[in-house]
Amino acid sequence: MQFDSFSDAIAMGGHGPYVWGAYAITLVVVVVILLKPILATRQLQGEIRRASARQSAQSVSSDNGHQAHEVVDAP
Repeated sequence: MQFDSFSDAIAMGGHGPYVWGAYAITLVVVVVILLKPILATRQLQGEIRRASARQSAQSVSSDNGHQAHEVVDAP
């Protein structure tokens, strides 16, 4: 299908708004499908980093207050 001008190609014989609207909706859906896992992964990595930092801070503070007592088995 050939058109006489660029504006005729965009209009697509009166069907342009439907066709370009469908392309726009498809593009939005594809972008969301691609970005959602990336953003979720970044959020999860941040939560893991924060939990790890919190756990190591708790470990350091508990190690400073108490010395480890080793139990030695008697022969």
